[in-house]
Amino acid sequence: MTSSSAHASASPGTPGSNGPLRRLTARGRDEAHRASTPLELFFDLCFVVAIAQAGVQLVRSVAEAHAGEGILDYAMVFFAIWWAWMNFTWFASAYDNDDALYRVVTLVQMAGVLVLAAGVSKAFDDHEFLAVWLGYLIMRLAMTAQWLRAARSSQGPARTTALRYAAGVFLCQIGWLGLLILPEGGRPWLFLVMAIVEMCVPAYAEKDHATSWHPRHIAERYGLFTIIVLGETIAAATVAVKTALDENDVLGELLPIAAGGLLIIFSAWWIYFVVPIHGHLRSNRQSFLWGYGHYLIFASAAAIGAGLEVAVEQAVGKAHISTLSASAAVTLPTALYLLTVWALHSRHFKYGIAQQLVLPTTALLVIACTFLGNWAVLAAGIVSALAVATGTTLTARMTARERRTAAGPAATPTG
Repeated sequence: MTSSSAHASASPGTPGSNGPLRRLTARGRDEAHRASTPLELFFDLCFVVAIAQAGVQLVRSVAEAHAGEGILDYAMVFFAIWWAWMNFTWFASAYDNDDALYRVVTLVQMAGVLVLAAGVSKAFDDHEFLAVWLGYLIMRLAMTAQWLRAARSSQGPARTTALRYAAGVFLCQIGWLGLLILPEGGRPWLFLVMAIVEMCVPAYAEKDHATSWHPRHIAERYGLFTIIVLGETIAAATVAVKTALDENDVLGELLPIAAGGLLIIFSAWWIYFVVPIHGHLRSNRQSFLWGYGHYLIFASAAAIGAGLEVAVEQAVGKAHISTLSASAAVTLPTALYLLTVWALHSRHFKYGIAQQLVLPTTALLVIACTFLGNWAVLAAGIVSALAVATGTTLTARMTARERRTAAGPAATPTG
């Protein structure tokens, strides 16, 4: 059941109602002019702090030739950050009433991610997950409280859905205790099991009644977070280049990396935002697959920045790895980003084999650039930019062809 916009605007649980405390009732999926709020943007910025910390530690691990261990720790920490962000985002899309209590509980979630961020270095260096677990616990207990509040203001199937969410979110925290008590060898397996269990909670909770998330709002929220992650990637790479220039006179070695990195990031932005994805989010099945898949999009986008830092450190002799490994630190996450954006996003709006093959082919060419030595990053950036140019050209030609076809009958003289 989806609330109508008229009902949502009249409900005491929607923004604009009087009073510091209001009922936390569902908003309408067809509300007009639904946009991200300042609180949501503030929320995103706090989460990017944690992503930045994970990126710093990933750089250290790869630069010290511990790539496998670092990637595993990064995947685990990033999942905690991303999953807490995603759960809040979809809840807010359906229930945000912007009253005082809602704001306070959201601020508690922000405090939780900052606690998690403070524990990232311990998780990477000492495999000590206490602070990460505690920060995640704070965020998830706050989320449980939000769902219980929604259940209190709902009835029937909507109440059942909210209670299922609250129970599922809370019970998962018991499983995550294993990160504190299991030996190191068992933690990756626990992570895999618990990640699957966590992702099953929404499917179970909404199997009989879907929450009234707003397609345009969700698409905007994911897009804004993508922008923030890409911005953090640029910032991290810029700081790395500046530090290297301050300590070493190696402009010739750094310029190709800086230019290639910018081309990759600019292309990543262009490719993501070239399609109006909200039109594809019509059901829970489609939206869950799309939303879950963004774990790879966000993680790879953030990892591109870490890879650029590694490439800079290798170029100035600070990283104890080969040029091939440093190049792979940039090209592999770039290829993963291109493939996941195509699979989840772009392919739904591409017509014909030529358009469909642009991004998969680009991903393969980017991987091939890994073997070009010191020019690998620049070559990957050029390939990414050419993909944008090719896609834009193919789309323009198709549009022009359609216009000519549509105008043909009208332009034909009669009698």
